[in-house]
Amino acid sequence: MKRFTILSALMLTAVLAMAQQALWGGAQLVSPEIHPDNTVTFRLHAPKAVKVQVTGDFLPTQKMKTPYGEFDAPGTADLTEGKEGVWEYTTPSPLAPELYSYTFLVDGLKINDPANVYMIRDVASVTNVFIIGGGRADLYKVNAVPHGTLSKQWYHSPSLGIERRLTVYTPAGYETSGKRYPVFYLLHGMGGDENAWSELGRAAQIMDNLIAQGKAEPMILVMTNGNAAQEAAPGESSLGYVPPTMQLPKTMEGSFETHFPEVVKFIDKNYRTKANKKSRAIAGLSMGGFHSLHISKQYPDLFNYVGLFSAAIMPGKETKSPVYEEMEGKLKVQFAKKPALYWIAIGKTDFLYKANEEYRRLLDAKGYPYEYYESDEGHIWKNWRIYLTEFAPKLFRQ
Repeated sequence: MKRFTILSALMLTAVLAMAQQALWGGAQLVSPEIHPDNTVTFRLHAPKAVKVQVTGDFLPTQKMKTPYGEFDAPGTADLTEGKEGVWEYTTPSPLAPELYSYTFLVDGLKINDPANVYMIRDVASVTNVFIIGGGRADLYKVNAVPHGTLSKQWYHSPSLGIERRLTVYTPAGYETSGKRYPVFYLLHGMGGDENAWSELGRAAQIMDNLIAQGKAEPMILVMTNGNAAQEAAPGESSLGYVPPTMQLPKTMEGSFETHFPEVVKFIDKNYRTKANKKSRAIAGLSMGGFHSLHISKQYPDLFNYVGLFSAAIMPGKETKSPVYEEMEGKLKVQFAKKPALYWIAIGKTDFLYKANEEYRRLLDAKGYPYEYYESDEGHIWKNWRIYLTEFAPKLFRQ
């Protein structure tokens, strides 16, 4: 009996030890491992696999055709199998400072890295992430500086007939300062939502760091949901865990632009804002740039600063809405009111480059002043984070 009790105790101890190892992670592979020279090693335990690859935006891009245009897609690299079924790949050269995303392909099946708990959702894709520090990428990190507050706020939209959610960043000290602040409305792209800029775009970290360095004015940042048919991000509304998709109604047909003054009214009512044109900015990426263009010309007395990041310019030919009619006449009114800044940015290989070039040609022909920023690469978050770090310091300096 005594021997049985001791044996049972030993078995229980072993089980508890195994459980504790599972709970706390225990000894596991290190992946990704960032080396002192900024080369990176990826590892995956897959003893029965025939072929393992890593795909991510740290690799040379490849063109991918989609219904929405031709995009720069992440390239792939082969891992080599080593001892005990551990596959490994080390980048041949150091990676530049940046926030990177990646996944594994195991015999063609895409999986996340089980050794890396840090993941981000972009529409319906979930990828692992890591940061190589230094340079501009330090703005994407949580540093030892005063931090602002991110909150999720619900508001009622009379024009859309639903409750909707947006994300609001208030700068460090907002809660106790008693001051009023300018407001920057920052819009996402197609398939995104009110979480996109704070999660994929690192907007809160960027604003914290720019403000702490004295490179940007303290401001309120409002990140809306640009899909007028949605209450909130997928899985976070009354619809429950619906699959995320880019195939959404009421995105670029006038509804969002028409209802946008309701957003401004809600923010001015519920936050200590400087409720005037000279203290408001609007910018967005892709579809959000499209919205920023058309909202700012539709309501020329609302925004003094406008940013178009890799913007779509015109709706489809079948789209009919008063918002998009008489574009040149509305632009004439907007620029006659002399906005403090009209800023256009796009990557050299962006599928929307030609549309932006044609739009700039129109502005040039009319003599409308704007600033232009051109980066490398295409329609990717790497560029949109760059554009935010360039645009935000230009706001509210007058």
